[in-house]
Amino acid sequence: MKKYVMQICIAAAVCLLGAAAFCGYHIYEHYAHEAEQTEAFEQIADKVEQAQMDEDTPQVPLNEEETILPEYGELFLQNTDMVGWISIDGTKLNYPVMQTPNEPNFYLKHNFEKEYSDLGTPYVQEDCDIAQSDNLVIYGHHIKGGKMFGALEDYKAKSFYEEHKTIQFDTLTQHGEYEIIAVFKTVVYSPEGFRYYDFVNAENAEAFDEYIAKCKELALYDTGVTAEYGDKLITLSTCEYSAQNGRLVVVAKKVS
Repeated sequence: MKKYVMQICIAAAVCLLGAAAFCGYHIYEHYAHEAEQTEAFEQIADKVEQAQMDEDTPQVPLNEEETILPEYGELFLQNTDMVGWISIDGTKLNYPVMQTPNEPNFYLKHNFEKEYSDLGTPYVQEDCDIAQSDNLVIYGHHIKGGKMFGALEDYKAKSFYEEHKTIQFDTLTQHGEYEIIAVFKTVVYSPEGFRYYDFVNAENAEAFDEYIAKCKELALYDTGVTAEYGDKLITLSTCEYSAQNGRLVVVAKKVS
């Protein structure tokens, strides 16, 4: 009997060790993948910075009327899903922005090279028109260490906002600076949540004002900044873990 019990204990120990090794391997694999993807995005950002400094960067046409900004031309030729670039000074948020209207959430789990990635790539909601929409809703993963839209976590503190009041969002053809209006938390997949992602184009001034008013109502603090009908907005969205299906949202208006 004792021998039988001993055999069971040994078998159980072997199973536990196997499970631990399996989990350890996948944890290692996850962080190795994250480090690899982080480095890849840093290299992309370096290309943009180098192109900005190089006066001989060739021009790339977007269409018959428009030319892509020099720093983004090479990247666009690599991946025509690219529609812009987003960055916030003093943070790690410095990434290309994608859009795939026919595959709305493709870049939730794909990198710039269209390969599978847990980090994904920031992307614009499928029903937004980069050139015309009143509000561009942009999604990004909340990655620890301030990576991707994990950088937005610091905006929960007004002291951080005071030092980082603007967001740089460039389209392929125009540089754009956006002033933050509100930072708030809400939930999705629930009637109790604010469906901020439904606001893309204002039917009229009243609809625009209602959206801004709701953002200000939910705001974690008062920025003293508002917007008027006719202003262009961006709404950054990422996961927020204090509530089930929580979202952290940052709304900003384009500075004329």
